[in-house]
Amino acid sequence: MIGAMLILKGIWGGKGVFNIEQLDPAPFMEALNQYGLPWKYERFREMIAEEQARRPVKIGIRINPECSVSETPMYDPSGPFSRMGSVRKLLGNHLSEGISGLHFHNLCEQGLEPLKQTVAAVEKNFGNFLPQLKWMNFGGGHHITRKDYNVDGLIALIKDLMCRHNNIDVYLEPGEAFAWSIGVMATEVLDISENQMPLAILDTSAVAHMPDVIEMPYKPEVMGAGEAGEYPYTYKLGGQTCLTGDVIGDYSFKEPLKVGQRIAFTDMAFYTMVKNTTFNGVGLPSIAVWNRKTDELKMIKSFGYEDFKMRLS
Repeated sequence: MIGAMLILKGIWGGKGVFNIEQLDPAPFMEALNQYGLPWKYERFREMIAEEQARRPVKIGIRINPECSVSETPMYDPSGPFSRMGSVRKLLGNHLSEGISGLHFHNLCEQGLEPLKQTVAAVEKNFGNFLPQLKWMNFGGGHHITRKDYNVDGLIALIKDLMCRHNNIDVYLEPGEAFAWSIGVMATEVLDISENQMPLAILDTSAVAHMPDVIEMPYKPEVMGAGEAGEYPYTYKLGGQTCLTGDVIGDYSFKEPLKVGQRIAFTDMAFYTMVKNTTFNGVGLPSIAVWNRKTDELKMIKSFGYEDFKMRLS
């Protein structure tokens, strides 16, 4: 299981949900295990105790800060009916013995101010638990690598929290900031058509290869292209699947597009490889690494129809 392999390398945040029969105690305990609900901790207490007998393991609970700061409902852990972490009333008056930390992941591609609001909400709603805690995980969603991110303000926020709460350890997950503005998805124009406006069909898919385009939604940038009407030739770029709504967006170009022409989408390193699908047999994008110093392109992995077929037979 890929997830278990990543846990062994210490790079998985432990925030997914697995069936208990999928869990091997060794990799399961390798990361900080952060259960979203207090009774989950009780359910796994025996497994945890066995592993703690062999080596130190820190256990925490994911909380719902009940402070909505995300601009995208799909990525709002504090939104209505969210299953992402325990709301305050579920925890009672005290945490179970053995819980040493709290975890929240409340941001989505955001700066310092939403984090400040979240931390204030955590202190307000969960402040009575803080004296017994050893650590707190601020989760991901922090755009720390953006040029306009207030790094000094982040440092001050963390130092202030540590100072007021028994020098508590604070963790931040790198998240998308680790791969911000990197990665290119190279596509090819398969066909040109027209229906009220020019249409370009690409050998990629919004729904299969870049699902956030549909889910958030958002519009990825294309190298050398502009917004609709910005340049002389505007096209609606669509995917190759049978889904009518498999549309990436409207873009304009300085010259007319041609069949066989390459189009490059930027900032594609995050959530494309891990969320893509083989919807109706559409092939997955190949994965390659380009060395800008030597101009060498190294193919890491390529996929074909057989990969889709093997999943079903």
